[in-house]
Amino acid sequence: MQKAKQYDWKDSNMALFGSDTEKEVKKESAEQEKAWHGSGQKVGVEIWRINKFKIEKWPTEDYGKFYSGDSYIILNTYKDADEDELNYDLHFWIGKYSTQDEYGTAAYKTVELDTFHNDKPVQHREVQGHESSLFKTYFETITLMKGGAATGFRHVKPTEYKPRLFQVVGERKKIDVLEIPMKKGNVNSDDVFIFDLGLQIYQLNGSNANKDEKFRATQYVQKIKSERGGKAKLEVLEEGDTASDHEIFKSLKDGVSRNSVKRRAPPPPTQKGMYKLSDASGKLQFSTISTGSLNKSGLDTKDVFLVDGGSHLYVWVGNSASRAERQNGMVFATKFLQDKKNPLCPVTVMNEKKANKNQVFQALFA
Repeated sequence: MQKAKQYDWKDSNMALFGSDTEKEVKKESAEQEKAWHGSGQKVGVEIWRINKFKIEKWPTEDYGKFYSGDSYIILNTYKDADEDELNYDLHFWIGKYSTQDEYGTAAYKTVELDTFHNDKPVQHREVQGHESSLFKTYFETITLMKGGAATGFRHVKPTEYKPRLFQVVGERKKIDVLEIPMKKGNVNSDDVFIFDLGLQIYQLNGSNANKDEKFRATQYVQKIKSERGGKAKLEVLEEGDTASDHEIFKSLKDGVSRNSVKRRAPPPPTQKGMYKLSDASGKLQFSTISTGSLNKSGLDTKDVFLVDGGSHLYVWVGNSASRAERQNGMVFATKFLQDKKNPLCPVTVMNEKKANKNQVFQALFA
């Protein structure tokens, strides 16, 4: 079996958001996708996974768990305090090892779901490890697991459970729970590690682990125990009190993974700027409006703009923007990000009306 290629931003087929695809995605074809029927009818989060080009409903009890080899579509339905109508945030999430076919299908199907809801949702692109703060609010914990759809997601009995090793790493609200290869060299003193052996669970607190990692690990372990009817036993270990011949190390192989996870600070935000996409001349042209600063007066309702906040890129769609401008906003955003130092940063597409109500977007101009 060929190993899935790691997600490479420059391979991303984001042209699926462009004119050819969007012309083909009609309301009628969107309605033919049975997975969309009944979606967005009430407040809450709904998740689908891409499995061999098809949409697969993700079990509610597994919300917050994602395979690094898959791509997902997430719809958040909500109501504003002063309105009765339903509003939507629509995300597609790309796993680190998701194949081009998978995240290409996710991109295509996101457009389709947006069409199904009459272009009302605000679209977001999320990449593993670079998720937006909005996306993270949907889940108490985000757990990243090895493998993908081919791995299969089966709720097996604890006695049949395949041993797994999780690393709890991060600070404050940015804590990740990552399934990592079971190698001794992957266990360090800076983080918390969970040895999941089915009916026996060990939580190993590294000597330099912070209180946020310890707290999140405790929450996660309690969730595992609850899922197994409380039958699993937990033992919490402190690194200094754990001998190298302890049972938890017997299940580990020697060595260290090439891409072992280290606690690291997020990349510094890049320079802010505003850029215009316009076809007023008869053909699509991309031009720079400003760099280093943002001024709301530079936005024009007749065009589409890329508003780069440094750590989050917004595609602002003017109310009177042409069809070609609207259809190519994400495509140009993709090309723009390819030359950035943080090309995997979140991307949000929103129309002028939505942008006027979005406090995070408006704060960029303060």
